[in-house]
Amino acid sequence: MDKLWEITLGDLLDEMAEKYPDHDCVIYTDRPFRKTYGEFRDLVNLAAKGFLKLGIKKGDHVSIWATNYPEWLITMFATAKIGAVLVTVNTNYKIFEAEYLFKQSDTHTLVLIDGFKDTNYVDIVHQLVPEMRGKAPGTWESKNLPYLKNVIYVGPGKHDGMMNFEQLYELGQSVSDEELAKVQKSLDVHDVINMQYTSGTTGFPKGVMLTHFNIVNNGKSIGDRMKFTHLDRLCIPVPLFHCFGCVLGVMACVTHGTTMVPVEYFSPLKVLEAISQEK
Repeated sequence: MDKLWEITLGDLLDEMAEKYPDHDCVIYTDRPFRKTYGEFRDLVNLAAKGFLKLGIKKGDHVSIWATNYPEWLITMFATAKIGAVLVTVNTNYKIFEAEYLFKQSDTHTLVLIDGFKDTNYVDIVHQLVPEMRGKAPGTWESKNLPYLKNVIYVGPGKHDGMMNFEQLYELGQSVSDEELAKVQKSLDVHDVINMQYTSGTTGFPKGVMLTHFNIVNNGKSIGDRMKFTHLDRLCIPVPLFHCFGCVLGVMACVTHGTTMVPVEYFSPLKVLEAISQEK
């Protein structure tokens, strides 16, 4: 058996960006997002610096409530680079499930999209944190979710109390590369950086804590068995909030320099289009 890797997610991405700077990393066939490993790493670094500027520190919990948007992948690696814990939120959650998860996980920052199917995430957050209504980002405090400090909205348009994901890149420009490198260097491969909620069949869901070491080697093992190389492309239509998506999909690719072709949510036509277009 191959030796297990002792490397953090951030260092792994940096290594792959050095090795395959001009090789396709992420391709979306239904939106203008196509990045090489070098470009993706640069975008991740900018978002990571934005998170630092927001005051997010190692061990803080950043929840992401979104379908397979490019920002999901960016947030996954940007939080890992600063040692924040990514909490993955099921896209089918209704208000009581979301409230339970945000409270139980001590969510400090929430990244979200408009919603999915018949669930409006923005409305739910405004119901859970009424203090956000009519307020600017960073000027409200929540009685119900006392740990929550930031809500970051992915997409055009503005919402009360929320900043936009694009603003994260702007904030990141005022933080030096050296500052990010220093934080990244201070991390340990056995630090927890990912928290996934089990389905909780016999009770409430439990947050399972995963480390850099866990998800890098789990993904690497899957990629090894699939004999991945940098010449392969993997279509990822399964949800990123589940380990099938973000570990067996994303990490299997990134450990091998493989190209990811995510689909926002499973739709037979979209998947076949992506497969046909990107071979």
